[in-house]
Amino acid sequence: MPTSYYQSTISNFQQQTTEEIIGQITRSNHFDSTRNQNKAWEEQILILKKTLVNYTGTIFFEFSIPRMGKRVDAIVIIKNIVFVIEFKVGETKFNRNDIDQVWDYALDLKNFHQPSHHLVLAPILIATETTNAYYTISTTTHNDNIISPIKIGKESISEVINQVLALYTDEDLINPQLYAEGSYSPTPTIIEAAVSMYKSHTVDEITRNDAKAINLTKTTEAISKIIDDAKANQKKIICFVTGVPGAGKTLVGLKVAAMHLDKEKGNTSVYLSGNAPLVAILQEALVRDKVKNEKEEGNKLTKSKARVSVKTFIQIIHHYRDAYLVDPKPPVDHVAIFDEAQRAWNKEQTVSFMKRKKNQPDFDYSEPEFLISCLDRHQDWAVVVCLVGGGQEINTGEAGISEWLLAIEHQFKEWEVHISPNLTDSEYAAIEAIKKVDAVTKVEYNPYLHLAVSMRSFRAENLSLLVKNILDINIEGAKATLEFIRANYPIVITRDLTKAKNWVKEKARGSERYGMVVSSQAQRLKPYAIDVKSPMNPVNWFLEGKDDIRSSYYLEDVATEFQVQGLELDWAIVAWDGDLRYSVGNWKSFSFVGNKWQNINKQERKGYLINAYRVLLTRARQGLVIFVPTGDDEDHTRKREYYDPTFDYLKSIGFNEI
Repeated sequence: MPTSYYQSTISNFQQQTTEEIIGQITRSNHFDSTRNQNKAWEEQILILKKTLVNYTGTIFFEFSIPRMGKRVDAIVIIKNIVFVIEFKVGETKFNRNDIDQVWDYALDLKNFHQPSHHLVLAPILIATETTNAYYTISTTTHNDNIISPIKIGKESISEVINQVLALYTDEDLINPQLYAEGSYSPTPTIIEAAVSMYKSHTVDEITRNDAKAINLTKTTEAISKIIDDAKANQKKIICFVTGVPGAGKTLVGLKVAAMHLDKEKGNTSVYLSGNAPLVAILQEALVRDKVKNEKEEGNKLTKSKARVSVKTFIQIIHHYRDAYLVDPKPPVDHVAIFDEAQRAWNKEQTVSFMKRKKNQPDFDYSEPEFLISCLDRHQDWAVVVCLVGGGQEINTGEAGISEWLLAIEHQFKEWEVHISPNLTDSEYAAIEAIKKVDAVTKVEYNPYLHLAVSMRSFRAENLSLLVKNILDINIEGAKATLEFIRANYPIVITRDLTKAKNWVKEKARGSERYGMVVSSQAQRLKPYAIDVKSPMNPVNWFLEGKDDIRSSYYLEDVATEFQVQGLELDWAIVAWDGDLRYSVGNWKSFSFVGNKWQNINKQERKGYLINAYRVLLTRARQGLVIFVPTGDDEDHTRKREYYDPTFDYLKSIGFNEI
């Protein structure tokens, strides 16, 4: 539930002195307010006292937006309209970042604050010293009752309020108390969640706490009990957590790691992932936030120093492995959380790599075998937590979850196994391995180790089902799911890349992030200036702003399944090349070698390619456009027959074409 530092009727606000109002704000503010802050409040109060003299309603100062970790300068409720007001005291111009800021506030309220869902929200940016009084009042094609940001000087506020009321007012008055006390159920991106957890060891304030999201808490509690049991009873336990795509497996892993950062308790944990882009992006986001917070508190901290502490919390799995190849002692951590554990390498791939790249000719383990052996060095207790996604193996040598179970069966029989009942589902391909482990050690099934609800998209919990139906060529299932999610989650198709780019730019509001994603095998999109071989930095792509050509916003650099797995965009363009082609109830898969497409015959590699498109099609939280080129019969590598059947198939499902 959001809070504010000040809430009052407009009439009472007019009767109070400026000093009384500032006193109330500062008493509610847990941090020391600066002289500049007090002067800003003073000017805002004087402006609004003058502006609101003839209105009836409610006013809030410093209304919290927990997901963003910020507060709106003022919210004014008049009749049925919520005016979201951000002041830039002393400014004469309207900066893009400031426009995005006030838009983000309105979007956050609209999406996550229950009383705001069906109300008209009018974000207003006030540059107090501007003489520019030109503005427009309009909504966007979203039709969700958010007015586009209104940019004005202090003299135009009353005029704007009157125009908005004339255009949008109705008889339903807002109950200000119910508005202030309304439930707030945000869905943070994994970057937002990681920053919050590292800062405060909790994400409770910025994550959903509705009935559907309870599963997340139950799973975290179940893992914590397993850790406590192992420590108290000197046991070694491995547990497997499953979940639907976007259910929050990574969030659970980060939360468990954040809860056990206190070395004095002797149960420190580390979050490990083989997903190098994800780790790099999260580490950089944590470092930037740590430096920024220290600067705001008047301290100076270099990025290199901040990075040292961040790396104890989150590491890339291969660096962890290499460290304990050299160091024979037990790891510092008693708990290791392996994200995307199904992507760990099998024995053949690991042995080959260690011989070729690490000069380890005697190495004879699969990656799971070696990683468990590191934790097994502890004489007293240890816990391995495997976070498992089904149908997400996208690279050669990724073993699936059975390799972990095989390691327990053959070498670590004294380890207990705690398992999600869903691990027996066909998508995990582990049922035979489970039976074998069950014969040699204690296996305990725990329903709380499965995450059943997608948390990735607050608009489309059934997106993963739609994508599954598309890739399984279940046309009737895809049609039914599309109809179910269409109203809240727009998906369109096009054969015009310019239209696709314009669509995401128009749909994205505020700082909502958009970008273009493609298969790593999509090598014949070069005529559209899409080059999967062109180097791109995922840290810049995901973290930089709209004015940086390296960011996703520029739609110049594209990201592949390897760079976006585990991360999210708000809006996405999925560019579909001739590597995966629909053909009468089947998928044909190809790789581009030399000057031509070659059939992929190995079933394993076909699976990787289909999973690549599964990853790409489930990255967007709010909506996506699928671009399928028209092809060119004069180019033997881009014939129309490579693309037309795929487009026709998607159209037959019912996607609207732009």
